[in-house]
Amino acid sequence: MRKVYLGILLSSVMALLMAGLHATGMAYQGIPDLLPTATAQEQEKRDLPPLILDDEAPLLLEDQETAKKSDQEIKALAESQPCFVCHVNYQEEVLASGHAKGGISCVQCHGDSFAHRNDENNTTPPDIMVPAEDIEPLCVTCHMMHDVPAAKVIARWQERCPDKQDPLTIVCTDCHGQHRLTVRTVQWNKKTRQLLPAKPKPTETDS
Repeated sequence: MRKVYLGILLSSVMALLMAGLHATGMAYQGIPDLLPTATAQEQEKRDLPPLILDDEAPLLLEDQETAKKSDQEIKALAESQPCFVCHVNYQEEVLASGHAKGGISCVQCHGDSFAHRNDENNTTPPDIMVPAEDIEPLCVTCHMMHDVPAAKVIARWQERCPDKQDPLTIVCTDCHGQHRLTVRTVQWNKKTRQLLPAKPKPTETDS
């Protein structure tokens, strides 16, 4: 009886061993390979020559618009990227994008502003801020002429800032671009760079 049990045990061990060898793709010496052979289609795929990409154009992740930009524009936009992290609206804004085409980034007008960039509380002002009375003097350092017909100037004035009746109060950015934040969470005195008290939010009774 013991020989019978021993024979059954050995048979079971051999069966498990063969199953393990078959699953791992190994063929035991003296045992035929029981794995299915490759089909003709699979064999044909194996016989194909390796794919060579040397003669093909490289895959570029930039779009066509980026490819059209000049080196100076790409450099200016790269220098302004830290600013665009928060000031996303300026990335396509006319003044910012127009100056970038001329190689002028945010840094040229507002300084490196490292402390402003790194302040997560947003209470540190930029290195350079431009109050209204300093806008024109800053612009004329590069734009010395304004050769626009008077009729167009007046039409633009009436379109953009009709509430301003005194010509002496009009500044360049009243007519050019949208280089102002429509929504501000903080505000500084642009002359002293001091943080101004937050304005109270309007309540339902105020409306």
